[in-house]
Amino acid sequence: MKSFNPRRARAILVAIAAGSLVLTACSENKGGSSDKDSKEDQKEAATQSQAVTYADAAASTGPAEEVAGAKSGGTIQVYQEAGLSHLDPGQVYVSDAGQVANLLYRGLTNFEEDGKGGVAVVGDLATDSGKSSDGGKTWTYTLKDGIKDENGKAITSADIRHTIERQYADFIFDGPTYLQTWLSGADYRKALPDGGYGTKHLPDSVLETPDDKTVVLHFDTARPDLPQTLAMPGYSVVPEATDTKEKYDKAPVSTGPYKISEYKVGKTLTLVKNENWDPATDSVRHQYVDGFDFDFGVTESTQTSRLIADQGDTKNAIQLTGSVEATKIQDVISTPAVDKRTIKGYQPYVMVLNFNLDRIKNKAVRDAVTYAVNSKSLIAGEGGAYGGDVAPNLFAPTLPGYEATYDPYGRLKTPSGNIEKAKELLKDVPAAEKKLVFAYSNNEAGQKRKVAIEDALTKVGIDVVAKEVDSASYYEQIGKLDNPYDIYISGWGQDWPSPATVVTPVYDGDQIADGSPNYSHIDDPKVQDLIKKALTQEPTEAASTWKEAQHYILEEVNPAAPLWYTKQFQLYGSNIGGARYSTESSYIDVTRLFLKS
Repeated sequence: MKSFNPRRARAILVAIAAGSLVLTACSENKGGSSDKDSKEDQKEAATQSQAVTYADAAASTGPAEEVAGAKSGGTIQVYQEAGLSHLDPGQVYVSDAGQVANLLYRGLTNFEEDGKGGVAVVGDLATDSGKSSDGGKTWTYTLKDGIKDENGKAITSADIRHTIERQYADFIFDGPTYLQTWLSGADYRKALPDGGYGTKHLPDSVLETPDDKTVVLHFDTARPDLPQTLAMPGYSVVPEATDTKEKYDKAPVSTGPYKISEYKVGKTLTLVKNENWDPATDSVRHQYVDGFDFDFGVTESTQTSRLIADQGDTKNAIQLTGSVEATKIQDVISTPAVDKRTIKGYQPYVMVLNFNLDRIKNKAVRDAVTYAVNSKSLIAGEGGAYGGDVAPNLFAPTLPGYEATYDPYGRLKTPSGNIEKAKELLKDVPAAEKKLVFAYSNNEAGQKRKVAIEDALTKVGIDVVAKEVDSASYYEQIGKLDNPYDIYISGWGQDWPSPATVVTPVYDGDQIADGSPNYSHIDDPKVQDLIKKALTQEPTEAASTWKEAQHYILEEVNPAAPLWYTKQFQLYGSNIGGARYSTESSYIDVTRLFLKS
């Protein structure tokens, strides 16, 4: 999944004249965290790679288990730097919108956490996580009784069919594509050009809705991960009667515990209780507070300062996907009363520097940049050891198959960059190929990254032309096939604990399209073959195939330089109750929050 704070990684521009001084200050303000701490963090991260369990009807029945000490009433203030790029569920594939989606929308399934690292898939709109047959090639879902949208209209199988079919429409370009591809192949749009809005629909051999309560999906091969796929926010239901196509992005209809009262794009978002949400049908979410007031445009440094001070309405505030600002980490951890109001955890994201392979065709240049980049200074800008660890490869510590010592470019030995090796690779490269256009997000984090990338690459003789990109549309801009950039940073995390959700969406040539997370535009026949092979194997057998794929991608193609693994360190106000780290979202768990008074 795409990262927001770092696509599941974004940043907001505050001009920093003395950027190198900021980086130095960041590197010195790490609160004494050490390599030992990082190793312990990675051990904890391994718990997130455990298999997700599929729950039955009993576990999928609401209401959700009560949160200890929970009270009703009040409004939570939510601080966020960049505005939301999308609210249409079909377009949601970034973690900030994903957080909001869990308050607004429901899908056939959802993830439920036990607070100890364990995650299960439960039925959300469906009675259970799904029933498979025909060797896993057919999945059947039955809708619960009493589920309605915010207008009081019952959700039926026709709405589920509509939700799936509209994913084929051209205006849905930024969300997940697993389900559509599994049902209709890589060129799935050709199977339903009008996205189901006309008279043509997917045939019963693919999607059946025999009655108002039943949905049957047919695949050409076993799809054991389907319950986890359907739990993604991008597959939340869109009621057919109120679908406004492109306009839905600004005024969607809720099926979750909250609905939109007012939305000023890029400025504010107000959520209030959805009176047609029935807690008896929902085993995951709560509706303790009266609503949420989102305030966009609040930088991470301002968020952190306000939450440290903990005055007035800020006592009722949270960070959505933002983190404690790097230079203020010491202020937080050195004050016990403040530090106890934090959540910490390893995220599934690997931050990489993508190479646009349509523009940088010389692998020597790509390898040189990979050796030159300074992971240490980049991590300093994220908060040092509290913000991340050096990434030697493309798999995160939370992913099954992670190899801690696999380090083909010597990142662990030279985290500040191997300048001499980079210079050696570039010595015979023409000057024109050493001029690279670098796109960066115009926020605080993006500015720090710009400084670090410019500094590292300039040292090896690369002429960096930095281009600022609006933070709210950053991933949309770098996701365009004809984008005018050579290099750009992105973050990607597993959609569930399987390398298939990293290698396939990011490095599969069949996924090349506008809005696709294949940001490098890699299209390699051997990679394609390895992906196809792994997808037909059982997880234990596929592990070696995914390993071979990663090694080949990183060593023989090198479409992206691994930079760092991300960690989360968030702060919340003293009147917030129920706060905990969400293993699934990698941020504060918004489904269980309440106000203490």
